[in-house]
Amino acid sequence: MSALRRIVRGLRLNDKSAERLLGISVAQLFVLQLLEDGRPRSLSDLAEATLTDLSSVSAVVRRLVERGLVVRGVSSDDARRAALVLTDEGRVLLRRAPRAPQERLLGALKTLPKAQRATLAVALDAVATAMGTFAPTFFFEEEDDEEAATATGRDLTRKPRSRRRPR
Repeated sequence: MSALRRIVRGLRLNDKSAERLLGISVAQLFVLQLLEDGRPRSLSDLAEATLTDLSSVSAVVRRLVERGLVVRGVSSDDARRAALVLTDEGRVLLRRAPRAPQERLLGALKTLPKAQRATLAVALDAVATAMGTFAPTFFFEEEDDEEAATATGRDLTRKPRSRRRPR
């Protein structure tokens, strides 16, 4: 239990720190850091990279576009797809930004053996279900882990439903 408290506390403190230092959430920071390499990305690309759903990443990107940190263009491969890239202002902000805690968490999780990740996913899913929590909007779980999906009864062939909390 102590380890879980440390993880939750670390994520919470990093979120407050990023907002205070940069004026953006850690979810926004994570998306900016994914765009840092300069390659144009679609919303689908970002949703896959953040291991979250399209509507969640779309809301984060919308805020970044409104702040002038990201620009939405048209993909050179497919005119129907948006191409998202950092603006100069976004690059400047990233120069003074710490690494997003989601990136560190995902990196740490990837060091665990696949079977251990699957066991962890099952256990955390059971805890979340027992708590009656909604699906997270911008926190991640490895959806490509078929063992975890099977153990939790999830169908990977269906797109995840967006579950919004009442306002």
